[in-house]
Amino acid sequence: MTPELSVVVPVFDEQDNVLPLIKEIVDALAPRLKFEIIFVDDCSSDRTLDVLKSAKAEFEQLRVIGHDRNYGQSSAIRSGVLAARGELIATLDGDGQNDPADLPLLVDTYRKRAQDGPIGMVSGRRVGRRDSWMKQKASFIGNGIRRFFLRDKAVDTGCSLKVFARELFLRLPYFDHMHRYLAALVLREGLAVDFVNVSHRSRLHGSSKYGILDRAFVSISDLAGVLWLRRRGSIAKNTQEF
Repeated sequence: MTPELSVVVPVFDEQDNVLPLIKEIVDALAPRLKFEIIFVDDCSSDRTLDVLKSAKAEFEQLRVIGHDRNYGQSSAIRSGVLAARGELIATLDGDGQNDPADLPLLVDTYRKRAQDGPIGMVSGRRVGRRDSWMKQKASFIGNGIRRFFLRDKAVDTGCSLKVFARELFLRLPYFDHMHRYLAALVLREGLAVDFVNVSHRSRLHGSSKYGILDRAFVSISDLAGVLWLRRRGSIAKNTQEF
């Protein structure tokens, strides 16, 4: 059967986190809707891909995609969305810090909001973050700067819990690190973005793949690029077929 929802999870060196995460996703969604889970391994150097391949025998909803080299999180998300069979996409991180139990809330919010008018995306907003004080402070400053320039009202672009239509994502301009600017890109399409509070958990295994300074330097050029796209975003939002 065609799934109602495709859950896309990008992973890199998360061998101890992927199996518990798959179980949690299945437990959260199995009673509610038809779904598939697409894990995209971004050329891990540990046993992540082997663990995922073995898990397919246990979980019929699981699909596994592997990259031939490390392309980054945005590319992994795009690979998963391209392969997805569901019209609706949900994303979350593969490190276990996003709680899959929040997925039904995002899906229900998206569907209810869609009844009232065009909705582009529902995004999570982490409450009670379990990251270090330094990481939270850097995130707060970075989000404030980005929000000032882009006016996208996104206070937590680092939260990977999101729900959006597959068709919408594939028509957005693709670039590396675009996953952090999805709210601004969706607004550029003339569609609404809603935010809901979600939980956040401590990382139990492995280590973060992002450095604070690395992200700060890259964000400068990314922000400039998105500002350029916004200025050049002359997109017809109301069309009529004759």
